[in-house]
Amino acid sequence: MDIQRPRGTADLLPGTVEAWQRLESIVRETLATANYEEIRTPVFEHTELFERGVGDTTDIVSKEMYTFQDRGNRSVTLRPEGTAGVVRAFIENKLYGTGAVSKLYYVGPMFRYEKPQKGRFRQFHQYGVEVLGSEAPSLDAEVIQLSMTILQRIGLQNLTVELNSVGCSVCRPRHREDMVARLLPRKEELCSDCQERLEKNPLRIFDCKHEHCQRVLREVGAPYIADVLCEDCQTHFASVQMYLKAMDVPFVLQKNLVRGLDYYTRTAWELTSPGFTTIAGGGRYNGLVEQIGGPPTPGIGFGGGIERALWVLAEQGGRLTDEGALDVFVAVADEAAERTAMVVLNTLRGRGVKSDRDYQGRSLKSQFKLADRTKAKLVVILGEAEMASGQATVKQLETGVQENVPFAQLADYVQTYLQEIHEGGKQA
Repeated sequence: MDIQRPRGTADLLPGTVEAWQRLESIVRETLATANYEEIRTPVFEHTELFERGVGDTTDIVSKEMYTFQDRGNRSVTLRPEGTAGVVRAFIENKLYGTGAVSKLYYVGPMFRYEKPQKGRFRQFHQYGVEVLGSEAPSLDAEVIQLSMTILQRIGLQNLTVELNSVGCSVCRPRHREDMVARLLPRKEELCSDCQERLEKNPLRIFDCKHEHCQRVLREVGAPYIADVLCEDCQTHFASVQMYLKAMDVPFVLQKNLVRGLDYYTRTAWELTSPGFTTIAGGGRYNGLVEQIGGPPTPGIGFGGGIERALWVLAEQGGRLTDEGALDVFVAVADEAAERTAMVVLNTLRGRGVKSDRDYQGRSLKSQFKLADRTKAKLVVILGEAEMASGQATVKQLETGVQENVPFAQLADYVQTYLQEIHEGGKQA
């Protein structure tokens, strides 16, 4: 029997991986302009981190984690999300010691055992931001704006921020008490997950996907947390909205939005587009650092799925710029030019010019077809005549223009041509 990849995973092949590379570049470029720094944490952590950090009432912890005993009989888990690991690293490495705000981002694989579907896999890849050390509402707005900017730069259309506040340790207990009083008489009508949530975190019943649970919420008049915020949360949430309006970030208030993780406080949001559910999302988590064992430290962050974003982009008819094209293809007409071809390639690559050649002894005609397939901008032709004259024949594939260029000037000629293309002076 042939061995195939595990269900819910994907092979990223040449021709596809270039779009991933471009997306990751956009993430890094966008966040670097806002002074964020990359952090890389282990792919697996002690299981307790996610149980304490993500929350044992979440579907992630109760149903979806890849957990196993290692050879030391320790329970470890492949990371199902990025925030808990970053917060653990923040505490363990005492990044809080400087007193400065830590603005961090990550890109990497996550793992959840759930039903594979379009844009969602069991091994999926996520980019995300975590900012630790400030509860300023202007920071909430910055993080929300950056999450939208990344998706806009990727090419996604008609994006909207769905926004809510899920309160804090002052207003949440009052909301919890009211929710329990209203729902407890009808507990048996709730799904098994929501019966457990009613005891541990009633707010998350709003996140249930079962229509009969949502019907019960409506029938008992379950209060939205946004309607019972304490004065500090109201002020904070109003300021977040004010900053978003000032930056022209489109948003709509969504009172039933609570997100699927237990650690959120105050601001929570999701990025959507008509016809598509959450593409990226995040929120504030002012108690998480302390919950995991660190000093009281406010935090906020977001995560976005790479597979999800590229799938939505394709569904909207878009695509990322093709970064896989060659700058130069070196075509070797006969054996006399073999040594020079390798010298030319080495020189061009040393200048940062993306270049390649044929290694299978194809005819010159077949090499030109290969150059077309690689979308090369220039073909440098080397043969017996070129060796005798000391000049390479250089052809611009788009225009068909052909020139003879002395070997000593070839690298300069190529770089100048590519620079003119980049600046719009020539058509590639």
